[in-house]
Amino acid sequence: MDEMANENPGKVYLSSAEWDEIGKYLVGNSQRYRENIIIPKSVGPVKIKTYEEKMIEAGFESCIFKSVMSCVLGYGLGAAIGLFSASVNPTITGADAKQQTAREVLRDMKNTTVGYAKNFAMIGAVFAGVECAIESYRGKSDWKNGTYAGAVTGGVIGLRAGIKAGMIGAAGFAAFSTVIDYYMRH
Repeated sequence: MDEMANENPGKVYLSSAEWDEIGKYLVGNSQRYRENIIIPKSVGPVKIKTYEEKMIEAGFESCIFKSVMSCVLGYGLGAAIGLFSASVNPTITGADAKQQTAREVLRDMKNTTVGYAKNFAMIGAVFAGVECAIESYRGKSDWKNGTYAGAVTGGVIGLRAGIKAGMIGAAGFAAFSTVIDYYMRH
């Protein structure tokens, strides 16, 4: 052994048992949870999901749940924006206009708030549903899903005012969705 050390002073020689110990250290212990599944502990804590957990997760990831949640959150956001808009937007104009009562002001604020809330809820539900359907169909999660969903949503919203407005709405909403998606991913 001393002859080898003198020939190659920088090299270290290990026995087979030492290589086995190094291999066990680097690979880590493996536990077999099922007959075909080996999960190394080095990846982190191992927890196999139960059937109920998988069902709840599938429910949260479904297109219907995403659409309903977007509708509810859109309604809340629209109500907040509508309330703010109604509070800063005067409804009385002109010199001969009479002073509104508190009841009339509150009724006007309610109508504005509910109008904004319904519009935001509809936009949120349509966009989330279309985007989820496109993502499920394509099998990818990238910027194109939001762009396509924005085009469909903008087209549907603008189509109420005519074909030209639908095309402009589709292009505008698709561009807006693309910019927002790019900003959120980077």
